[in-house]
Amino acid sequence: MANILIVDDSSTMRKIISRSLRQAGLPVDEILEAGDGIEGLNVLASNKSVNLILSDINMPNMDGLEFIKAVRANGNNVPIVMITTEGGEEIIKEAMSNGASDSIKKPFTPDQLQEKLGGII
Repeated sequence: MANILIVDDSSTMRKIISRSLRQAGLPVDEILEAGDGIEGLNVLASNKSVNLILSDINMPNMDGLEFIKAVRANGNNVPIVMITTEGGEEIIKEAMSNGASDSIKKPFTPDQLQEKLGGII
């Protein structure tokens, strides 16, 4: 069973992602949430058993790209999958070059989550 951290400034989107993970039948134990990258780093600091991070890119205070860099700078190699509306390939390439494992574009279905995340968790 996996502990998953969802980092997104929209509480509605965090709920949608959480529900979709469970509908996809993924082996989810606990879902942790953060409203931006700073909150995400705080959750990681207090919970060492996170197996997967799902993060938005556009967020206030600390965006997804800064968040990835900070996670990797701390030596944490947990898989990070970006969930974003960003259609630009450049931003996805930048996220991947900074340590993201993959990306999923909104809107998505539980089946798409299963396909992308099934091999990770």
